[in-house]
Amino acid sequence: MADQKPSVVVLDYGSGNVRSVVRALERAGADVTLTADRAAAQDADGLVVPGVGAFAACMDGLRAVRGHEVIGRRLAGGRPVLGICVGMQVLFETGVEHGVTSEGCGEWPGTVERLRAPVVPHMGWNTVEVPDGTSVFAGVEGERFYFVHSYGVRDWTLVTNDRTRAPLVTWAEHGGDRFVAAVENGPLTATQFHPEKSGDAGAALLRNWVLSLR
Repeated sequence: MADQKPSVVVLDYGSGNVRSVVRALERAGADVTLTADRAAAQDADGLVVPGVGAFAACMDGLRAVRGHEVIGRRLAGGRPVLGICVGMQVLFETGVEHGVTSEGCGEWPGTVERLRAPVVPHMGWNTVEVPDGTSVFAGVEGERFYFVHSYGVRDWTLVTNDRTRAPLVTWAEHGGDRFVAAVENGPLTATQFHPEKSGDAGAALLRNWVLSLR
């Protein structure tokens, strides 16, 4: 059916209030299921990995439902995944909080570390520096998005040497400190900000992602 809604699973692994994510995706045109079921997460057109709180706690929750395996298998098959906030951070190799280093999913090299801005957390609306060729930010390149975080990725270290298409990296700045605000990397998309809390701009971004699942 041409008008059938794309199926999206929001991975339910104990990470905070995810109802707003579910509602925002439904408004964006997806048929959404909130579940920890691996088969459902594997088979859906799109998988969303939300995340709030501490990196280590999110990784523990993710491993408990073997979500890291689902993410890896989906990406190996070119199937779309969207990470949000700490759901983006856990895609990197490591996270450092209070001097403790935790292992992430390792989809990208890099370390999630405390922001070096005068005021932390970074909380509120901020503009982003969007790269050329973006699809997820189409139509909202100049808009502001809602952030709430104390940690981020301050260095992008993945080098492809033109062997594969280089990921598109969006940046933001807070208190003079630059950090990764979003990444578009083939089937893997992630945002440090909360699109579900970012008003019309966030709704448009989610709509762009849902449309890409068709």
